[in-house]
Amino acid sequence: MATQALRPEIELVVDDTTTSNVISHSNHEPTSLMVAKRSLTSLNSILTKFHAGYFRISLSLGGQALWWKTLIESPTHDVTSALRRLLCTLPSSAFLALWSLALFTLVLLSLLYLLRCLIVFIFISLPARCLFFFRMVKADFLHPVRVNYLFAPWISWLLLLQSAPFVAPKTPTYLVMWWVFAVPVVVLDVKFYGQWFTKVKRFLSTVANPTSQMSVIGNLVGAQAAANMGWKERAVCLFSLGMVHYLVLFVTLYQRSGGDRLPVLLRPVFFLFFAAPSVASLASEFMVGTFDTASKMLFFLSLVLFTSLICRPTLFRRSMRRLNVAWWAYSFPITALALLSTNYMHLLLALSVLVYLFLTFFTLLNSKMLLPDNDPIIASLLIS
Repeated sequence: MATQALRPEIELVVDDTTTSNVISHSNHEPTSLMVAKRSLTSLNSILTKFHAGYFRISLSLGGQALWWKTLIESPTHDVTSALRRLLCTLPSSAFLALWSLALFTLVLLSLLYLLRCLIVFIFISLPARCLFFFRMVKADFLHPVRVNYLFAPWISWLLLLQSAPFVAPKTPTYLVMWWVFAVPVVVLDVKFYGQWFTKVKRFLSTVANPTSQMSVIGNLVGAQAAANMGWKERAVCLFSLGMVHYLVLFVTLYQRSGGDRLPVLLRPVFFLFFAAPSVASLASEFMVGTFDTASKMLFFLSLVLFTSLICRPTLFRRSMRRLNVAWWAYSFPITALALLSTNYMHLLLALSVLVYLFLTFFTLLNSKMLLPDNDPIIASLLIS
């Protein structure tokens, strides 16, 4: 008993402050890592589903901005003066908001595509993921439809340059920006036009489809922007380059084009048939300075092609069952035709606005449907 009484008592003291700090630190670290992983997974999912076809959206917004500016600045004696007065009653910030929305959308899409191209530097520790994204970028260049939408961002920039509220033509800023946006169009021309008659697998008779006209539209929009500065020679150069290849494309597509040659979801791109002559008419009017006979001929050609398409709604019925980014292919051609119709009719002007508003609100309400998980093109890439 005496021995037990003499044993020293050991008292264990626990520092609550240190323990709580360790626990809180250990809990905080996984949370930050979890947020980072979720953000990375979300970005990875977006980049996986993103492709060049999404630039249809920026193309539509750029066309609407140019249409609005053109209508506001049109002479008061034309038949659209009532609509012009209506737009003039709106605050100037409304047009600025539309132009800013188009600019924000184009910058966002450009950054996403640029990030997709530079993904090797981001996933440097994941060579398999690098290889996957490299194959996806390469797939855009090999895909007969999406490769033509590589012209779309540069066309969108040229449209925004012409409709910019703070950059006037014939200024050094306008001049420099025109060169920055027009040169890539010419570079792509040299690559694609050369492939059409030198590479067996890329012959025009093999790869031609309605989206091939995007290259023509790029040249014509560049010519229009050059004519806006008074650069007649450069405008004629780009205009002739676009029109010669448009004639070749027009004949080729008439011989081999058909609804069964394109996937059902991509049938809205048939509206590009009347987009090219519409933009050509605009460019001709800018170069000559008046809406002359040549411009009117191109306008009536685009009007006939537009009528031929809308008289065949069954061609587009299956593609309208579910929202797809290809729906935005309707907007820009109608807007281009509406830009010419300021001298003739209100109907196309109203149709252009209605199509744009419908696509904008329907896309906002169903934004998740723009990046479907069951994209057949992405699925085929994963399998291969």
